[in-house]
Amino acid sequence: MKILLTGVAGFIGYHTAYKLLLEGYEITGLDNLNTYYDVDLKLRRLESLGIKASQISDDDVLQSENFKNFQFVKIDIANKHELYEVISKSKPDVIIHLAAQAGVRYSLDHPEKYLESNIHGFLNLMEAIKERPLKHFIFASSSSVYGLNKEIPFKTNHHTDHPISLYAATKKSNEMMAHTYSHLFNIPMTGLRFFTVYGPWGRPDMAMFIFTKNILEGKEINVYNNGQMSRDFTYISDIVDSISKLIDKVPNGKTPNNQKNLLPNESTAAYQLFNIGYNSPTKLTDFIKAIEKHTGKKAKINFQPLQPGDVENTFADVSDLFEYIDFKPKIGVDEGVEKFVEWFRGYYNC
Repeated sequence: MKILLTGVAGFIGYHTAYKLLLEGYEITGLDNLNTYYDVDLKLRRLESLGIKASQISDDDVLQSENFKNFQFVKIDIANKHELYEVISKSKPDVIIHLAAQAGVRYSLDHPEKYLESNIHGFLNLMEAIKERPLKHFIFASSSSVYGLNKEIPFKTNHHTDHPISLYAATKKSNEMMAHTYSHLFNIPMTGLRFFTVYGPWGRPDMAMFIFTKNILEGKEINVYNNGQMSRDFTYISDIVDSISKLIDKVPNGKTPNNQKNLLPNESTAAYQLFNIGYNSPTKLTDFIKAIEKHTGKKAKINFQPLQPGDVENTFADVSDLFEYIDFKPKIGVDEGVEKFVEWFRGYYNC
């Protein structure tokens, strides 16, 4: 089976590609290698997949030296013509769309970046596939779409009409766009709302990375809302295992019980939404204690008020996903933090 995977040099994209390549899928990976965070980290991920950084240039198709079933192309999905050409040549059976301009706080100061990648780029993908036979389109959404919703755990049948960051608004838009194209062109679509993903090769702008780095260096860490926050921290292997199991679980449309009053997670289109989380939130202060435990160093905490765009708590109800793919997450916070700290020390030789 041929898969087109966008955002392949990103955190989740890299881990997804690695697992699926080992499972024998033929993958064409796309990434624009933008400078939102350390490009060297992205290049090191690609090198782990067999793509030499010195050979990367725009639009060139590079063959992996480690995997015969992997090719990489450096392109921006916001470039419609280049994207169309790659899709036309690679002829994917499945698209896994993980590319996006990430970051809640960054969206407060750089809103145009989110429209370019998350809206225009997503639209380009929809237009590129609307007339093509495609077995399945799987795309990344985010727990941030729940916005001002205070009812926990978050369920996919909850309304998501009150986002509190432009990043969240673009992810909500992606869900609506995907549903529209699924309905109009009968494209099987699955959207995945990720909950605070962490693990080796993680993003430098995420709390796990920042806390670990600063604690090891003896620097202060900023902890917002005076520490009164919790997150449904989800280890990366549980995320990619779920994605792998969903590839062949193609939605085909259902007849809801009450078509006059559809719930947000119901549709007659070949479209479905799932939360992907650990299903058990952890207090931020307890998360920091786990980092202290596995680094052997005490955190210097600088408590701060709640940041604009942040939500206080996240908690994923994933019962429908567990039932659908017969899978439950395996890695708890203590084990996950230990694995990340071990990787961090090795990667940065500290």
